[in-house]
Amino acid sequence: MDVYIPLFFLLVTFVLSSLQFLFHKSKSGAALPPGRTGWPVIGESLEFFSAGRKGHPEKFIFDRMAKYSPSVFRTHLLGERAAVFCGSAGNKFLFSNENKLVQSWWPSSVEKIFPSNRTSYKEESIKMRKMLPNFLKPEALHRYIGIMDHIARHHFADGWDNKKEVVVFPLAKSYTFRVACCLFVSIEDPNQLDKFAKPFNLLASGVISIPIDLPGTPFNKGIKASNFIRKELVAIIKQRKLDLADGKASPSQDILSHMLLASDNGEYTQELDIANKILALLTGSHDTASSVCTSIVKYLAELPHIYDRVYNEQMEIARSKATGELLTWEDLQKMKYSWNVACEVLRLASPLQGAFREAIEDFTYNGFSIPKGWKLYWNTNSTHKNPEFFAEPAKFDPSRFEGSGPAPYMFVPFGGGPRMCPGKEYARLEILVFMHHLVTRFKLEMVFPDEKIVMDPTPIPTKGLPVRLFPHTLI
Repeated sequence: MDVYIPLFFLLVTFVLSSLQFLFHKSKSGAALPPGRTGWPVIGESLEFFSAGRKGHPEKFIFDRMAKYSPSVFRTHLLGERAAVFCGSAGNKFLFSNENKLVQSWWPSSVEKIFPSNRTSYKEESIKMRKMLPNFLKPEALHRYIGIMDHIARHHFADGWDNKKEVVVFPLAKSYTFRVACCLFVSIEDPNQLDKFAKPFNLLASGVISIPIDLPGTPFNKGIKASNFIRKELVAIIKQRKLDLADGKASPSQDILSHMLLASDNGEYTQELDIANKILALLTGSHDTASSVCTSIVKYLAELPHIYDRVYNEQMEIARSKATGELLTWEDLQKMKYSWNVACEVLRLASPLQGAFREAIEDFTYNGFSIPKGWKLYWNTNSTHKNPEFFAEPAKFDPSRFEGSGPAPYMFVPFGGGPRMCPGKEYARLEILVFMHHLVTRFKLEMVFPDEKIVMDPTPIPTKGLPVRLFPHTLI
């Protein structure tokens, strides 16, 4: 008899959910978006993640667009009822109605991995977005280029030079992580960087996962990893406080110093809250960029005609530099074709597959009722890989970004509207510096031409993307 009790409760949950849908339809006078909610509690989360892990994250979206509606459909993800908004019109609606009809929302997995002592992750994120412009303004970005170039030189000398073959993905993660640690917390010690590397990988996989906190699950591993990193960051913060007091550290040297010295109505941020902010920054700034750098290597190795144009552009810049002279802002502005290539990579292998919003009041979209409290999801693939918006979407074609480029709300790797990623320009610089050192040093060849790419949670090559290196001689 006891065996049937869980089944009974699952049945009750399913019936109550169905009644809620019917009640809302009669109350609002408009139908909910077409779709299905899948299994009780878990909804369609397993299908959603499975599509990504099979290497085709767009399948979940396109199958339902074809079956239910190309504009908006209903589903159930990460424990929440959700409406998926599709196409450029859906992107425009969500991005332009920020804090009017919708607001940002993060899954409970994010709240638990990035907890705050006093406020929600959402409120902490708002504070962070207000703070970041000081570190992403033009004069700061100009200064970062030399630092990125310096790090890239050492990175390629240590990990790529004098090698016949390398595995790209871990090397790309190492590069972007070194850049982030240097610029955000002035950590350059290789031993300290190595200590953080594995926990950060586990944390990234846990952030967007089914929030089941059981031993061995990605969510459980993510929580443990975040606790470990947070503890290490608190120790770094305590030491920085002493160094600032003794004049051994500069108040303007990085984001950490600024956080320690900034006050809100005379109240200074607690050490653990600063650790959480730094943790979120390091996670967001390096994990996505490393995925893009890896995908760039893949496409350059596969497409010699694309590689040759990038190589010629970068060599023209390299030949204009004196020996040892670092890249400048002016140099990066000349990398127009290289950035078009990076944008096409961002279209085909976007590290950010989408993001959630929450309805803050009832509203109607395309004739369908969206109830207050529902979660709303936009996805890059509904435009990036859709022939309605990009002709021959599977074809790699950097010319799509020449001139004024794609129409608004079609190309959205950094989101859009008030919540567009504030680190977009930072990422551009980091990626272009990486491309410069890559192509001016090597010609590339894939070891496994058909290597599968899966989502976990960003595009990841299943074998790490090993490539053969054929060194150039810089003229």
